[in-house]
Amino acid sequence: SQSYTSATRHPFLHAAGNGTLSNDLLSLWLSQDRIYAAHAYPKFIGSLIANIPFSSSDLNHPSSTSATPESPEVINQRILQSLVSCLTNVIREAKFFQETSEKWGLKLEGWQERKGTRDYTAEMTRISANGRIEDGLVFLWAMEKVYLDAWTYVRDQLNARDKSDLKNTDSAVVPFAHNWSSPEFIQFVEELADLVDNVARSRGIASSDRDSEAYQRAEEICKRVVELEIGFWPEFGEEKNLRS
Repeated sequence: SQSYTSATRHPFLHAAGNGTLSNDLLSLWLSQDRIYAAHAYPKFIGSLIANIPFSSSDLNHPSSTSATPESPEVINQRILQSLVSCLTNVIREAKFFQETSEKWGLKLEGWQERKGTRDYTAEMTRISANGRIEDGLVFLWAMEKVYLDAWTYVRDQLNARDKSDLKNTDSAVVPFAHNWSSPEFIQFVEELADLVDNVARSRGIASSDRDSEAYQRAEEICKRVVELEIGFWPEFGEEKNLRS
């Protein structure tokens, strides 16, 4: 859709790939992503872990076969394992932000929080507070999927350019583009998609059942994530007005 293109080929991303992004605007974005990654994301994942359903009867559920959905306990354990991996990844990511900013002279401090950042983190809190683990997992997958496609777009632009043309801000962009378009990150996003599908199947929801309440709710969540992603990317000129 046009909205998805706006989220994954935003002018900020286009500038990041073609070498016209300023150090200050890149610093502003990174300061906002640090708020998301170091504070909002761990809280979101922690809430999802707390929302994993548990019933003592699940422990006695008959073992599933390859032709039937996995048992509730197996599904719950897989959800937990995936969410713990998310926490491990975001701890590494926060360190990655700090190291990259120091290497390339990006300033993480001294920026006001953007409205787009506040909107995003508020929606993460709302989704995780509703208690529906499937909603939270759809939201999680959608966030990571958009980031994968957005930074793959930046990486493809960088790869198409003459390497001698890379300037300082380009060089700072390179590790971000490679981090969120790497084979490891692709695998992570694919595993989240598979988890969402397995949870749906375990609840008797078919991917073809687009008229179901669960499917329509998931679609609305994805649309909302796309809207939030569009608003999360900084606009040109903001770096002049958001210094603390």
